[in-house]
Amino acid sequence: MRCTGLGLALCLIGVMAQAEPSLQSRQEHAQQDRTALRGQIDALQKRIEATESDKADATAALQASEQSISDITRRLNDLQQRNDALQASLKQLKAAETQQTVELQHQQKALADQLRAQYASGLSPWAALLSGRDPQAIGRELAYLSYVARARTQALGDLKQTLDKLDSLHRQTNAQQKELAGLVADRQAEKKDLQAQQDAHRKALAEVQSKLQGETQQAKSLHERDARLGTLIQGLDAEIAQAEARRKAALKAEAERKARERAEQARRARQQRAQAAEEARRIREQAERARAKGQAENPPAQAAPTQAPEHPSKSESGTTPEGKVPEAGSTPPRAVPPGGFPGLKKGLPRPVAGDIQGRFGTQRPEGGVWRGIVLRAPAGTPVRAVAAGRVVYAHWLSGFGNILIIDHGQQYLSIYAYNQALLKQVGDVVAQGDVVARVGATGGQVEPGLYFELRHQGAPINPEIWLRP
Repeated sequence: MRCTGLGLALCLIGVMAQAEPSLQSRQEHAQQDRTALRGQIDALQKRIEATESDKADATAALQASEQSISDITRRLNDLQQRNDALQASLKQLKAAETQQTVELQHQQKALADQLRAQYASGLSPWAALLSGRDPQAIGRELAYLSYVARARTQALGDLKQTLDKLDSLHRQTNAQQKELAGLVADRQAEKKDLQAQQDAHRKALAEVQSKLQGETQQAKSLHERDARLGTLIQGLDAEIAQAEARRKAALKAEAERKARERAEQARRARQQRAQAAEEARRIREQAERARAKGQAENPPAQAAPTQAPEHPSKSESGTTPEGKVPEAGSTPPRAVPPGGFPGLKKGLPRPVAGDIQGRFGTQRPEGGVWRGIVLRAPAGTPVRAVAAGRVVYAHWLSGFGNILIIDHGQQYLSIYAYNQALLKQVGDVVAQGDVVARVGATGGQVEPGLYFELRHQGAPINPEIWLRP
């Protein structure tokens, strides 16, 4: 009898032990899903990643060189104009000097003629007074001599004035010749500087041409970078959709399995209850027959009371555990909510505090438009998740540096780029406010900051509308 009850108890224990999968099994399944997702993302990265050298910016050097050449050329033009003006003035001075020299020669000749005529005539004021001739004749001679004296004085004055003018012209000519010589020296120095600037310009231009290797490639770089990110987003959307479909299918299969297990457990429990009731009935019947037989064989006074157990002892049946106790020290990863992540709502916290540059939809300096925003912050500043989600991408991408992408469900993605370091890996589940990266200047950036994007169904949306002011 006891063996039969003990067997039923052991059967019940075995059935109840299989009622639910163990916690360890669920953890292993979650880890397998996480590893599989990382493998899919790595394969996607290998398909879309392309090598591209960062463009060296030589625009400032070219601008400075060209502006310097323009300034030197303008100064040379001014010097040439001054040189031309000095040459014209010097020409006029030389013409005036020649004219004054001729005039001086005429005046000297006239004065010499007067002196010779007076000497030849023998006239002089004293000779006229002492000649003893007619006073009228003497008066005429004195008047003539007075006229000759005035003419000679005028001629001498004109001669002195001409000599002064000629001396002034000589001084002006010498001064302008010196100035002209200085201008020539300045022009030579400026030409030397111009030659140096032109050489520097040619060198800078050669460097630009050797580094760019074609303007078409430079013009396409931004579009290619956007295309790379777009391809990555499309691939991630497809992977996320597939993962979500697999998750729902797994949940459905798990629910169906549990339903089947519950139905089987209920059926077995009914069967075991029926068997237990039948066994109890059989035991009671045996006890009744034994009691009746004992009363027939012995007198009632000598009959010993016989009591048969009506039910199996509790110690035989034991307790029915609901499942295994999880092993000590095992820390399950943060799980995805049963219904998935709910997406994004407006009023999100900023991923990092800082001034906004490169606003959404405005023109970029290198061409194209901004599809996100840049938040300027010191290098190493913590970057926080704007909402709960799962990391679906954490890698380096050309033009964006260390980039991390979080799936928030409902086809919403948040993108964090230019990071100094990525603190989360693909498959990690994060809560709002978790530190996921550190601000940096990767991807060819000059100043540290965070490039932040939001996307819905693969299309960029304005982050400023979704973030808190």
